[in-house]
Amino acid sequence: MNGWNSTDSRLFSWTYDSPEAGSPDRNEALVYFMSQEEAPPPLLRQELKDAIVGLSEAKVFAAGRGEAEVLPTLGFNPYPQIIIAGLGPSGADAQAWREAAAAAVRKALARGIGKLAIMTDSVGKTESDPLTRIRALTEGFMLGSYYRQTYKKTAPSRVLLEQVKYYVTDKAEEAKLQDAIQTGCIYASATNYARDLTNTPGNAFVPETMASEAKRLAEAYGLECAVLDEKQLLEQGMLGLYNVGKGSIHPPRMIVLKYQGLPEWKNVLGLVGKGVTFDTGGISLKKADGMDEMISDMGGGAVLLGVMKAIGEMKPQVNVLAVIPSAENMPSDRALKPGDVISTLSGKTIEVTNTDAEGRIILADGVTYAKQLGAGRIIDVATLTGAVLVSLGDLATGAVSNNDAFMKELLQAAERSGERLWQLPAYPEYKEALKSSVADIKNSTVNRWAGAITGGLFIGEFAEDTPWIHLDTGGTAYLLKERGVDPEGGTGAMVRTLLHYIVH
Repeated sequence: MNGWNSTDSRLFSWTYDSPEAGSPDRNEALVYFMSQEEAPPPLLRQELKDAIVGLSEAKVFAAGRGEAEVLPTLGFNPYPQIIIAGLGPSGADAQAWREAAAAAVRKALARGIGKLAIMTDSVGKTESDPLTRIRALTEGFMLGSYYRQTYKKTAPSRVLLEQVKYYVTDKAEEAKLQDAIQTGCIYASATNYARDLTNTPGNAFVPETMASEAKRLAEAYGLECAVLDEKQLLEQGMLGLYNVGKGSIHPPRMIVLKYQGLPEWKNVLGLVGKGVTFDTGGISLKKADGMDEMISDMGGGAVLLGVMKAIGEMKPQVNVLAVIPSAENMPSDRALKPGDVISTLSGKTIEVTNTDAEGRIILADGVTYAKQLGAGRIIDVATLTGAVLVSLGDLATGAVSNNDAFMKELLQAAERSGERLWQLPAYPEYKEALKSSVADIKNSTVNRWAGAITGGLFIGEFAEDTPWIHLDTGGTAYLLKERGVDPEGGTGAMVRTLLHYIVH
């Protein structure tokens, strides 16, 4: 029996036949997965097993995580080439399968191979059940096949992923198999969409562009959308966002997307995403080195758009609100200045000691607005600090929360997604550094110690008693080189974690 999924996952199919039953194209490869402790797959001819052993002895392929190699079959297999992908130590979890699939598809595309057939049961010992494995593989293939758009006069020639066919032997129920593939596709597609937004140059993506994209999503997926312009920000008292954005020729926007999957608008999860489409630092101007990476400072907003795209496709029985304060932080004669004292939607005042700590100011209005719109618990996502890089490098997203039970649930979701998330302490003493003598709070500390924590706690002041989690993706939203399932550039970090939390 063979089957194709819906148009959203049209690249993927499955079959209960054996590889020998097919007639593969020359542009097709059969993929096997190996752990480090296991011998070459038993289904292969001895000549190919010997070739794999030879690669191991030559230290070319040791079946480690992220390793993959292409071998010609020389007529010993119906497929013209096979790809072997490493899972690392035996007992591979879902993330190992994602990374193996990403490595396999990258190797295939680099060799001009656009069609893959997959032996999903080629490893004897695994911690993941077949359906979890297929979902993880689907995510890995889509995430690994992502490439960043270029703007060259002569576009580079690229081989695209055309088809993935799973050989399955467990006779799983077709509805569950289809759901595994479909869900993997939606999660990965949402992540790749967030990557595209994050990678868009700042001259092509300003607050109005982000607002237009939100409106497009709303129309495509049946979401509610509202956008407040600079005049409405002034009228409603959203002076945090207004003041950060007033220095740019591109005025700020407050963007709201609403999905109601329950009969009543209650038990609402509020998502708040930083949408700074470019960050020069404002009057507290950044150094030139690395400033080009600030096209990614709207990575939190991009994540939320990706999440809402997936929710619009899946239509779960939940209520979700996405609030994206969007601005461009520029120096000009109108720009916010160090020493200014500004009001916010909450009524609290902020002493601005550093205009490069602007993200937390716009998120203050975003969090308050989410509460006004009915959010009973809030997660904010932001490329907030460079300090999180000092703490965690680019390997993990930092988290600060006022509710341990809420935080525990999100940590479990991150574990399922394969994304790394680390909770930072939120001791009361850290808040002392944010006290101001002229305002309710100041936006930057004197010595910048524990900067990722104090930056998060600044936002927490506006969450007040509402259960709240802050996710600092300052190290994970944009990578300088490819790693695991993530590409160079925008990663879409936390899209899949949030979806695992919301949809389960």
